[in-house]
Amino acid sequence: MWKRKLSTSTSSASAIKFLKDRKWDALVIGGGHNGLTAAAYLARSGLSVAVLERRHLIGGAAVTEELVPGFKFSRCSYLQSLLRPSIIKELELGRHGLKLLKRNPSSFTPCLDGRYLLLGADSELNRSEISKFSIKDAQAYPRFETQLERFCKFLDPLLDSTPPESLKGVSSFNDSFKDKLHKSAFWANTLMNALSLGQKDMCDVLKATLATDAVIGTTASVHTPGSGYVLLHHVMGETDGARGIWSFVEGGMGSVSSAIANAAREAGAHIVTKLMVEDSGSVNGVLLAEGTSVYSSVVLSNATPYKTFMELVPSGALPEEFSRAIKYSDYSSGTTKINLAVNALPRFQSCELNHPNAGPQHMGTIHIGSESMEEIDTACQDALNGQPSRRPIIEMTIPSALDKTISPPGKHVVNLFIQYTPYKPAEGSWEDPTYRKSFAQNCFNLIDEYAPGFSSSIVDYDMLAPPDLEREFGLTGGNIFHGAMGLDSLFLMRPVKGWSDYRTPVKGLYLCGSGTHPGGGVMGAPGRNAAHVVLGDLKKQAK
Repeated sequence: MWKRKLSTSTSSASAIKFLKDRKWDALVIGGGHNGLTAAAYLARSGLSVAVLERRHLIGGAAVTEELVPGFKFSRCSYLQSLLRPSIIKELELGRHGLKLLKRNPSSFTPCLDGRYLLLGADSELNRSEISKFSIKDAQAYPRFETQLERFCKFLDPLLDSTPPESLKGVSSFNDSFKDKLHKSAFWANTLMNALSLGQKDMCDVLKATLATDAVIGTTASVHTPGSGYVLLHHVMGETDGARGIWSFVEGGMGSVSSAIANAAREAGAHIVTKLMVEDSGSVNGVLLAEGTSVYSSVVLSNATPYKTFMELVPSGALPEEFSRAIKYSDYSSGTTKINLAVNALPRFQSCELNHPNAGPQHMGTIHIGSESMEEIDTACQDALNGQPSRRPIIEMTIPSALDKTISPPGKHVVNLFIQYTPYKPAEGSWEDPTYRKSFAQNCFNLIDEYAPGFSSSIVDYDMLAPPDLEREFGLTGGNIFHGAMGLDSLFLMRPVKGWSDYRTPVKGLYLCGSGTHPGGGVMGAPGRNAAHVVLGDLKKQAK
């Protein structure tokens, strides 16, 4: 049984009564977007499903919270592009309230020497902007984009596929034969697609601006081998069929989770909040701390692999090699998120287009402190030496420039995604208010260099350092991907070797979160893929 601690609200008391009155076909632990996605697909297939969430609202890291009156923050995730088109279509998320706001241009990099770089979907804009810095790079950039597009097309079908893991347990000759045929066809198709990529048309352009997508959410340097995959991971998404285009979500990122939850509820899933995970036993349901049992022979965990296996499942229920691999996986984080309420748009001294109203410089991701590869690498080295970056790498977004539903008229919401910040600084602590305030002010001062007066526009802010991300949202180590996204932690190696197909050593227990293939981001693919594996297993058991 999975043991869970109940909060003291009366709404939870009524939820307990509802939960224990039946045996559920499936229980989902954690109401993040992947857990909700899994629940929606399971419920649409006719299963009785309950989603159990420990916080007071659903969404996991894809939430909208009004922490400052009148200002709605996307507290963790803040942009949308990776959510799988198949999920948007199959769950009819548009009908359930999802509205995407395309950003154009998509990127703005101000420079202290008075120049700036705007990039977007307009090839002529890109050519003109890049030419200000390098005519050679302006000519090479379309080839760079074409090569990225080819890589993304190669990866795209893999995202919606369950990794071809080895068949476990006793199986019939027929099942084994079908399994081998499936894997042979999978690898043959993958090989053919890989051969079509080739190695030409590669170039080295606009490194600093592009490199931030290669290290975002990691502790890696721009020179770390394998960081290129993280770049691909962040450009493989799309908005309304337009590849690589990121969008804001009207109402904040919580609207993504709400739309998926609406689809799940419509299909018959039940979502219960304010239940807290404590510890667990074997999987035949959920045991609440006060003794109430909620039964199910199938449990899907949307928690991180570490939290699932090290905190919820007793060590005796797991193979030693598996436990060791989970325990020593890389969950490190160098990320801090600051959400701000401001009374004016930042006024960049290098670009004042459309001032005092929002201009193109306010629409996309604004890269602060990343004018060169050296700056990014130096910021990373600070963190490796145990201190927050003295000149942090900041990705600023201003969703209220497009979304008028999240802030009062004339005021704005600003998101700062900041690197690098070690989980445990060598000197000082994130638990110290003075230490936290000092780091936040350092970030604001850096922005002031590019947009004088920014600090004075701040009404209030919410700060989430790595330990806050772990405590508040269950992200082990503060890692936004539920675990590192290095080449040794992807596909057949995610979460660990031998267990990439969402199944676990505990029969009836599945993983459906970002710690599984294809990884982190508001993608939904882990939830959808895991649900299909569960349905396939149930179908086999029914024969």
